[in-house]
Amino acid sequence: MTTTQPGHSSVAGPPTDTRADAAQAPTGGWPTGTGSKATLVLGTIVVLGGVLLAVLGLAITKPDVQLGERMRPIYVHVPTVSAAYLLFVVNAVGSAMWLWRKSRFWDQLAAAAAEVGLVFLGLTLLTGAFWGRITWGVYWDWDARLTSTLVMFLAYLGYVALRGSILDPTTRATRAAVLGLGSALLIPLVHKSVDWWRSYHQGSTLFGELDPAMGGLQLFTLFLGLTVGTALAAWLLIHRFRVGWLELQVEEGGLSEAIDARRAEAAGASDGTAVEPVATKGMDA
Repeated sequence: MTTTQPGHSSVAGPPTDTRADAAQAPTGGWPTGTGSKATLVLGTIVVLGGVLLAVLGLAITKPDVQLGERMRPIYVHVPTVSAAYLLFVVNAVGSAMWLWRKSRFWDQLAAAAAEVGLVFLGLTLLTGAFWGRITWGVYWDWDARLTSTLVMFLAYLGYVALRGSILDPTTRATRAAVLGLGSALLIPLVHKSVDWWRSYHQGSTLFGELDPAMGGLQLFTLFLGLTVGTALAAWLLIHRFRVGWLELQVEEGGLSEAIDARRAEAAGASDGTAVEPVATKGMDA
């Protein structure tokens, strides 16, 4: 039961956002933290699945017929790039929905997906470089797949940098959405680069030439890696989205306080009444 002091009103839960984007958000309420039952389940899957993946990938699965022991990094390399693709698709969907609905929910989802996807794509480049060293003898070669992946990494790095360089939330969301949709065109380009151009990189691991050579336990380990990678991506995405939303509330709250303070000063000046400048959070008076 909530008691109310005379002259005061009771408020249940976090403040309600009266903006149109809050009404459009497909959630029952805005997050006030980053943890939930969903993240607990996902985190458990990641931990338990990661331990099993390490045991299977490093010790139990047999060496590949063609690549031998050099195949073992594939159990991490393929899940990271798959998770990156998925997150960049989420970014494209969020960007398109922002341009259509102008909802802060979709903008924050797009931003979170790009940041987490950038981490996974960076891991893809690192594991790919390691794999190239033990397979080709060099960490980097200006191969079609490697080069196109680097271009995609730089594109989404630019997306994150763009968001950090614009203060106005609406302008930032719109320009980032356009860049996000343009960057999404690189996904099929990177994926098909080994087919369209001459490349040292092997073809599709799951649906290409390596299918007949992979044993049942190898495929199980690879799909386990994909499951763990997807769960980890979802776990990080949920947390990053909620942190981003809380940051947005602080940002917009500070801006609203600054506007109200300036209006009070202007009203006092017009009435001939001296008004002491009001300090606002995150901004100079």
